[in-house]
Amino acid sequence: MELRRRARGARPSSLVHFINSTSVKYASRILFGCVAALLVLGMVMLFSASTGHRNANYLLMQPIWCAVGLIACWLAATIDYRWFKAYPWVPWAILLFVCSLLVLVLVPGIKVTINGASRWLKAGPFTMQPSELAKLGLIVLLAHYGERYQRWMPTFWRGMVIPCMVVGVVLGLIFIEPDVGTALLMGTVSSIVLLIAGIRWRYFLPPVLIVLVGLGVFLWQNPMRSERIYSWLHLEETKQDKGLQAYQAMVALGAGGVTGVGLGDGRQKLGRIPEHHTDFILSVIGEELGLAATLFVIAAFLAITVCGVYIAWHACDTFGMLVASGLTFLIALQAVINIGVVTGSLPNKGLSLPFISYGGSNLVVMLTCIGVLGSIARRAVVPKPAGARLFRPNSAALSYS
Repeated sequence: MELRRRARGARPSSLVHFINSTSVKYASRILFGCVAALLVLGMVMLFSASTGHRNANYLLMQPIWCAVGLIACWLAATIDYRWFKAYPWVPWAILLFVCSLLVLVLVPGIKVTINGASRWLKAGPFTMQPSELAKLGLIVLLAHYGERYQRWMPTFWRGMVIPCMVVGVVLGLIFIEPDVGTALLMGTVSSIVLLIAGIRWRYFLPPVLIVLVGLGVFLWQNPMRSERIYSWLHLEETKQDKGLQAYQAMVALGAGGVTGVGLGDGRQKLGRIPEHHTDFILSVIGEELGLAATLFVIAAFLAITVCGVYIAWHACDTFGMLVASGLTFLIALQAVINIGVVTGSLPNKGLSLPFISYGGSNLVVMLTCIGVLGSIARRAVVPKPAGARLFRPNSAALSYS
């Protein structure tokens, strides 16, 4: 009787464990499936975008970066993400390394300047954008800090001042490249992570308002960016100048209709949209494959966002929850900004479309983010059989004192 009563009492918890583990497993499968579909679509559209461009090396470099990214994704999914919090010096070392690279892109003779911006480092035939690595490094560090000092996050100094100083240094180095779009993106993602970690709104809002006012003054005083905003607001007036790409992207989306003009038959990519393979590749998708493919891309990113939030919600610790939240919103917000620029809803920010646009650094980092989400999902529901030895990170490293 006693054993039967114990068995009946154990059924609800076992059922809940089974449902949770199964749902997280399905969420991770949907996540990886959507990413795989976007990768395939990106390769196909880059092949189409190279039509008519003799010197285009999209199909040579992008598969190489994709292979590197898939290896990084597999490694990130295999390694237990909790070891990052077991050794607190690792997130700081990663961010210090990234900041060193961000400083190097400002050094004459080392930096690579394209269109007036110094955002790249070159090693042989390969170029790297350190600000992409900063996205991942900053999120991991903030998540580590948010868990380690969780009880002090509602306070002013440890909860607001110290993490904001770290974020300010990283974003400042990115801002002066200049890369305003990435700085704004990372500022938003960092704010979301800190808010989830527990900082108080009364400490958070005043600095944000000050930053927004300073940003507005900067945009007003900067001729190039003020012209971008003006062209966004007056697209018909500037369609032959600053608003050329945005206007031609709208034309491409309209010409595609519901089913598109056919793969490889698009015309706007033939010199009318200079960045058709990077920031404006969605316009090529819309023209050649139509509204159906555009809606598929939006649905895929929506599914990735929902799955990422679900994985974050079921993470087995605060560190995993904060990392998953930051990476999910990073991917989602970058996709939203890119789609908003292509459709004319936002001014041009120079951000690529994740998993689809040409660009090695962004592709490798985004696939690594997906691998980390996979690692968190694998350990979201930890089975606890009798006598099993559970994961025990270094208690001294995780102490809150």
